[in-house]
Amino acid sequence: MAEREIEIRKASWIGIIGNAFLSALKIVVGFISGSLAVVADGIDSAGDVITSAITLFTARYLSKPPNRKYPYGYERADTIATKVLAFIIFFAGAQLLIITIRKLFTGIHHQLPTKLAIYVTLISIVGKLLLAFHQFHTGKKTGSNMLMANGKNMQNDVLISVSVLLGLIGVYVLRLPVLDTVFALAVSLWVLWVAIKIFRDASLELMDGTRDCTIYEKIFDAIDKVPGAHHPHRVRARHIGHKIMIVIDLEVNGDLSLREAHAIAHRVEDSIKSSIDNVFDVTIHIEPLGDHHQEEPFGVNKSTL
Repeated sequence: MAEREIEIRKASWIGIIGNAFLSALKIVVGFISGSLAVVADGIDSAGDVITSAITLFTARYLSKPPNRKYPYGYERADTIATKVLAFIIFFAGAQLLIITIRKLFTGIHHQLPTKLAIYVTLISIVGKLLLAFHQFHTGKKTGSNMLMANGKNMQNDVLISVSVLLGLIGVYVLRLPVLDTVFALAVSLWVLWVAIKIFRDASLELMDGTRDCTIYEKIFDAIDKVPGAHHPHRVRARHIGHKIMIVIDLEVNGDLSLREAHAIAHRVEDSIKSSIDNVFDVTIHIEPLGDHHQEEPFGVNKSTL
């Protein structure tokens, strides 16, 4: 856990420094060159500085051991931070949307931006590609949804910078300064969509859902490999940070001793952990074979796959 925290903190610092540099560069050059789209891109990068700072702050809590108040540990701090990131991204996009709409409807447009805006946008594209790759790589390595969300946001920033670049090229080719504002509007709408998507993905975990429903097929396949394990039902899987909590109702021969039934449950747990990565724990409720209860309205059975 300490090693994972170090990796997340390191990635967060890289995100802060890289985005701070790109943000300052784009905002300053955007104003100097007269490009609202470049300024908007810089504001978006400034939001990335804040999001990286949040990931850095959250990383301090992820490795804290469980206690009476938080018996499952602090892994879901990652999910809460992801929610906060979504709100920050959304409000940045909303503010940018309001600015661009006002500018379009007032009919006031800047003169043609200077070519300096194109140069800084190219630098931004390269810089964001490197940052996004690093965030994604570290996020996958550590299993951090927070870093993955941050990397996804930076990946979208690359698309934003590309759209800004195309808009600037269009401005010079068609000699229409209004295109710069139009592309700034498109950027703001894209930022809003990214925020909504990140918020939706984080909500799935807080609702005790699972991102990949094929996990249930893997669970049933793992149980089928264990002799003496029958009729698994009411199977539930939920995420706790980057780990998975699994709960199963399982039937065994009712004539078995407690020790024998317990051994079967252990073999089921080992089979599941060898088939599925990042399992936090497997809780198994043992029932005598044939003791079917009325189907509960929760959990997954083979018949519902």
